[in-house]
Amino acid sequence: MADPTPSPIKYSFPPIVPQGARLLILGTLPGEESLRLQQYYGFSRNHFWALIAALSGQSLPTTYVEKTALLHANRWALWDVLEGAERIGSSDAAIRNPTVNEFGDFFTAYPNIETVAFNGQKARDLFRRYVVKPGLVSQGRFTSIELPSSSPLYTIPFEEKRKLWQTKLEAFLPAKNQNRRAK
Repeated sequence: MADPTPSPIKYSFPPIVPQGARLLILGTLPGEESLRLQQYYGFSRNHFWALIAALSGQSLPTTYVEKTALLHANRWALWDVLEGAERIGSSDAAIRNPTVNEFGDFFTAYPNIETVAFNGQKARDLFRRYVVKPGLVSQGRFTSIELPSSSPLYTIPFEEKRKLWQTKLEAFLPAKNQNRRAK
């Protein structure tokens, strides 16, 4: 018999949207360490910030302010598909009763965003199920890119993730890195 006690509700953070952003990177919902720190991708073993730094041609910053500055420098927006959901722990598989963020309002407020990159399949699947399928946002409104998850649970090596992210996001990379293709 299922436990009738609902799981704790976890909530996402406001989006980070640099002026002139054309790319939006979407995750699912912050994990426990991110919620504790009140920082996107706060879990130290998550590869997200290391990937962003590598794609920016920078070393990994130590502070959250420096990390988010990389997003601003590259004009990459960051948000989560879900505004909130019931979940015990940090696993996306444990998400129950999700509520999506207000994407209609978001895309109206940020019309320059032309590409949505999903940080993993779960973000893509949730977006398709709860945003595109009900018609809240037209699929033709933007180009979609599916990135391998930055999560440590997605066990391909970092360097392979970096190469895939670099290839898929090439049009958005700083000019000095565009010529440095993944080998």
